[in-house]
Amino acid sequence: MSGAPDFSDLMPRIVSAVALIVIGLGCMWVGGDAFGVLLIVAAGLMAWEVSRMHATPLLVHYVFGLVIAAVVLSALFLSMFWAGVLVIIAAGAALIGHHTKAPVVITAVAIVITCTTLFLLRSEFGFGWTVWLVLVVVASDVGGYFAGKVIGGPKVLPKISPKKTWSGTLGGWALAAVVGFVAVQMGQGGMGLILVSVLMAIAAQIGDLLESLMKRRADVKDSSNLIPGHGGLLDRFDGTMGAAVALSIVMALGGTGLLGLV
Repeated sequence: MSGAPDFSDLMPRIVSAVALIVIGLGCMWVGGDAFGVLLIVAAGLMAWEVSRMHATPLLVHYVFGLVIAAVVLSALFLSMFWAGVLVIIAAGAALIGHHTKAPVVITAVAIVITCTTLFLLRSEFGFGWTVWLVLVVVASDVGGYFAGKVIGGPKVLPKISPKKTWSGTLGGWALAAVVGFVAVQMGQGGMGLILVSVLMAIAAQIGDLLESLMKRRADVKDSSNLIPGHGGLLDRFDGTMGAAVALSIVMALGGTGLLGLV
C-alpha cells in the first residue's frame, strides 16, 4: 500500500446513496405504476447522458433521452407495436445524430433491457427478488470500494479504469456472496443462489468496466453531474445494467428454475 487510504469522497457518496435508496426502494416497494414511472425517468436520463457524450447538437441529447424513455414506456405499459415503432425512431436518432454510434446504440439497448427486466422481476417474482439483484450490485460496488481503498494492489485494467484493483474485484465478489447467503437463509432460493449472486456481481463489474471504457473513449470523467459523489445515473447504474442484462439472458434461456426464481 502507498500511504493511508483516501475516503474524502465517502460522505457525498453516502448522502447521495441514501437519497437514491429511499426513492428507489420506495417505488420498488409500491411496484406497479410507481416503479414503472421511476424506470421510465431513469431510462430517459441515462439515454440523455450517453447521448451528450457522443453528440454535439444540444437538441439531440434531449430528443434521444425522450425517445428512449418512450420506448421503455411502451414496453412496460403500452403495446409492442408502439415499442417497435419507437425502437426504429430511436435507431434513427442514434445513427444520424451522433458522431460515435456503436456505444450509443449498445447502451440504449442495455438501458431498455435493464428497465424491462427490473419491471418484470418486480411484477412477476416480487419485491424480494428485485431487492436481491439490487443488493448484489450494491455489494459488488461497496465491497470493491472498501477492499480497493484499504488493500489496494495490482490494477485490473488500468488503461480502462485506473482505480479498479484485483483486491476490490474480489472484495465485491465476496460481499455479493454474503448477500446470496443471507437471501438463502431467509428462504429465498437454494444454495446455488450464492454462486448466482457472485456471477451477477461479475456481470455488474463488467458493466462498470464497459461504461468506463465508453467514458474514456469520449474523454469525460463522469457521464454527468446529476448525483453528487457519483457522477451521473450511468455511473451509478452501470453495474445494475450489467447484472440485469445477464439476468435477462438467463431468464430468456429458461433459467428461472435454475436461479430459484419462484
